[in-house]
Amino acid sequence: MPRPKKGPRLGGSPQNQRLVLRNLAADLFFYGKVETTVAKAKLVRPYAEKLMTKARTGTLHNRRQVIAEIGDLEVVTKLFDDVAPRYVDRNGGYTRIVKMGPRRGDGAEMAVIELV
Repeated sequence: MPRPKKGPRLGGSPQNQRLVLRNLAADLFFYGKVETTVAKAKLVRPYAEKLMTKARTGTLHNRRQVIAEIGDLEVVTKLFDDVAPRYVDRNGGYTRIVKMGPRRGDGAEMAVIELV
């Protein structure tokens, strides 16, 4: 999927950034929305939309690719059986980012990323 960006990353290393994106996408598909920082929400959006596009077709090959990316069979099953059929007629734009304002502790800009 996406290559780790050059320069500063979310967690310090490319492996950690990949795991952060994987967990955020899994929570997004399982719960429908996730509250996180704006930077993480902007990075997880294209990652989640590519996985959703694969889930829309529902082939065995695409299912195995998504399992390899996310790693959680329960989330992948919910994605393919419950979430993806709602977006069969939609050609993209499966997520929405809504900014919520600064976090109380450290002032980081917070946002909610949710499925449309």
